Amino acid sequence: MIIETQKTPDANVMNFFPPVPVLKAGSAEFVDAKSLRKSPLAEHLFDLGGIVSVFLTSEMISVTKTGETSWDDLKPQILAEIMDFLSSGEEAVVNPANTDREDDVIRQIEGLITARIRPAVKQDGGDIVFHSFKDGIVYVEMRGSCSGCPYAAVTLKEGVEKLLKTYIPQVKEVRSVSKSEEHI
Repeated sequence: MIIETQKTPDANVMNFFPPVPVLKAGSAEFVDAKSLRKSPLAEHLFDLGGIVSVFLTSEMISVTKTGETSWDDLKPQILAEIMDFLSSGEEAVVNPANTDREDDVIRQIEGLITARIRPAVKQDGGDIVFHSFKDGIVYVEMRGSCSGCPYAAVTLKEGVEKLLKTYIPQVKEVRSVSKSEEHI
């Protein structure tokens, strides 16, 4: 099994792309002992040590490590754990949380922004910050070179909104807000 990897602008985050689906649908993030009980895969990865979060989608596993831990040491161990786990046929998430609950949707949105969207935006010298989610609308703030950029609207609609809607069915639209703007 060949698992592709991708470095991100955040030196502590690496994405792993196995050739088989990780989840059937949606996404899930694991950052503490309570959440780990819902994912045997995340639990195995955390057992390696030096890992602070695991974010799963159908096609990707995004791992965030501590600053003290080296990818040279950790990456081969993560690859081995992923291969062993996926070969077992076991589900990556058991008793998934009810994705209709707004707090779970928010965690999924924040996870996707952190793992997939923010690294791309940072490559262009900007940043994107999640503000809120209400009535199917995700409110984000574009910062840095993306703030006021004439292409920011295209990035939001063709990039951010499209990605979020693909993975999270509850997302209907993405809107940009400024720091001082009240939207709720």
